[in-house]
Amino acid sequence: MKVRFNGKNQAEFYPELKQKIEEYFKTNNISKNANGMMVFKSVFFLGSLIGLYLLIVLGNFSLPVLLLLAILLGMVQSFIGFNVAHDAIHGSYSSNSTVNKLMSYWFNIIGANAFVWSVAHNKVHHTFTNIPGHDEDLDVAPGLVRVSPEEPRKPIMKYQQYYAFFLYGLASLSWVFRKDFVKFFQDKIGHTDNTKRPKIEYFNLFFFKAVYYTLFIVIPLLVMDITWVQFLIGFISMHLAEGFVMGLVFQLAHVVEGMDFPKPDEAGHMGESWAIHQMKTTANFSRKSQLATFLCGGLNFQIEHHLFPNICHVHYPQLSKIVEETAKEYGVPYIENKTFIGALKSHYKTLRYFGRVAA
Repeated sequence: MKVRFNGKNQAEFYPELKQKIEEYFKTNNISKNANGMMVFKSVFFLGSLIGLYLLIVLGNFSLPVLLLLAILLGMVQSFIGFNVAHDAIHGSYSSNSTVNKLMSYWFNIIGANAFVWSVAHNKVHHTFTNIPGHDEDLDVAPGLVRVSPEEPRKPIMKYQQYYAFFLYGLASLSWVFRKDFVKFFQDKIGHTDNTKRPKIEYFNLFFFKAVYYTLFIVIPLLVMDITWVQFLIGFISMHLAEGFVMGLVFQLAHVVEGMDFPKPDEAGHMGESWAIHQMKTTANFSRKSQLATFLCGGLNFQIEHHLFPNICHVHYPQLSKIVEETAKEYGVPYIENKTFIGALKSHYKTLRYFGRVAA
């Protein structure tokens, strides 16, 4: 079923907002793409990845120190996804498509697949945010975690506010070994066609997975003086840290109190325009925290990102003021949690609600 948004609902809001955003960049004579801070962040996180990797593989450290370094390495990989690859895949890192393509390869190097992400995230999630059956981001762990009213509720789910956080940690392992392969060969992701796969992407999928397995499995086992068991503990700990960070950031943006999970009617029509839909299904958190903004790659400004994914995330703190003011002007909701802890509590309550209430 093809979903169509209601272009007449609050039709003036988005054009007015876009005009204000354009005026902001024109008045300040700045590019919508990466600036000096973005370059610094890229060097910082990519340098941290390389440095931590070399310390683990070549450094003669004790097992507890190696475990700590592995956990940090996992976290840094998630930050690279947020801060470097995410913008590149959206085409917002640079005005040069070649630069965006090259920077997006870092997503492959840390074990994921840029092409699959571009379809599942850019096309599907950004278009059909929080629409059950269309936005596959709602399928966190089918049968175990329920984050929308359309998901069947099972008795075990009344405890999901406790165990869901552990399952978030497994997301990275699933991505590296299973999820990308499954989604790549699906004819549809959600209800979106996925049959037009360029031949080069078949090569990229298997080549970069082989690169990742070589870098993070083969080389450590060959070079480091550790046992299989010690390797597995470090490898799994790394992925649990990476998956946990990714899961928290993504869930705090769409599965918190006040979010809509709207359904199209039988003809596929939505009651809201696309922009209003985004405002009702997306939330910000920790807007005033410089640390959160630095680490999350602007994903704590999820509203601005969903409305303007073609703009580099380093501009979102300033743009958020314009978006909030315009939303208030038009009576459009602007949903946010002031702090990370507040967002975490709200997500916990939402998990508890969907785990106990058959909506």
